[in-house]
Amino acid sequence: MKSVIFDTDIGIDDAMALLFLHCAQDVELQAIVTGYGNASVDTTTRNALFIKEKFGIAAPVYRGASGPLGPALFESYPDFVHGDNGLGNIDIPEVEAATRSQAGAEAIVDIVRQQPGRISIVAVGRLTNIATALELCPELPELVAELVVMGGVFGVDGHRGNVSPVAEANIAGDPQAADRVFTSGLATTIVGLDVTQEVIMDRAYFDTLRDTAGPMGEFIHDTSRFYLKFHERLTGRYACPVHDSSAVAYLLQPGLFTTMDATVRVATEGIAIGQTICGNPGANYESAAWSNRPTCGICTAVDSDGMLTLYRETLASAID
Repeated sequence: MKSVIFDTDIGIDDAMALLFLHCAQDVELQAIVTGYGNASVDTTTRNALFIKEKFGIAAPVYRGASGPLGPALFESYPDFVHGDNGLGNIDIPEVEAATRSQAGAEAIVDIVRQQPGRISIVAVGRLTNIATALELCPELPELVAELVVMGGVFGVDGHRGNVSPVAEANIAGDPQAADRVFTSGLATTIVGLDVTQEVIMDRAYFDTLRDTAGPMGEFIHDTSRFYLKFHERLTGRYACPVHDSSAVAYLLQPGLFTTMDATVRVATEGIAIGQTICGNPGANYESAAWSNRPTCGICTAVDSDGMLTLYRETLASAID
């Protein structure tokens, strides 16, 4: 059983990942921590409360960061990807559920301190909350069991950035936070575009979810319409890569992925801002930026069929 904190900027793919966690039999969801990114923190927090209430998720919701620690590649919200409300412009009723009063980063620290060595964090948005938690609790790397991050891109098999030629949105949205996290010593695995763009859900897959996964499948099918139309305009295919749920898949079945260890730094300024750059551990570079740094795991390949099967079967099993 894995005890999990889910750190999220809930848009369409984040909602899919949250329901994936909720349905997983070997997961105890301890907290949902929100942040800005796919929409404002007001909107993502409302979305988290809506999904919590709609699907009976017991985990409390904590409101997190409203902006980056330092310069970012962009400040706007991608309403052209996730819709004005972050969930594909579906109707969202008023919710009665409320956030806990504690700030998100403080909640992360308290939960981890109460359960040292037991908490896994899955972070699928900006890393601002995690970086702030590190400031509050420098010993966090010794207390967290693992951190799985959806973010970054390293150029494996020609994969490139989605907000610049070299940068992925979650990292470029707060490069300073990401650099702090990746050099902190947290036991981190990075699930980047190198693998998430290899896993594709198409029209038929979403139809199958609608038909086999009950109300959650119907919800995912409805919210995905906006997301799929965005990707159709981008690629010509009515299909989308599977970003945030790939991080959950790594948590549940890491054997679906191939990884390598590397030191990772993030460009925090200039035309490459937000770029994730990996170095060989122990290499004697002229630059000292990679010297004596802890390593992260980087996902370099994925069993895409296995990942899609895991997602579909996990959601379907929750209605049996």
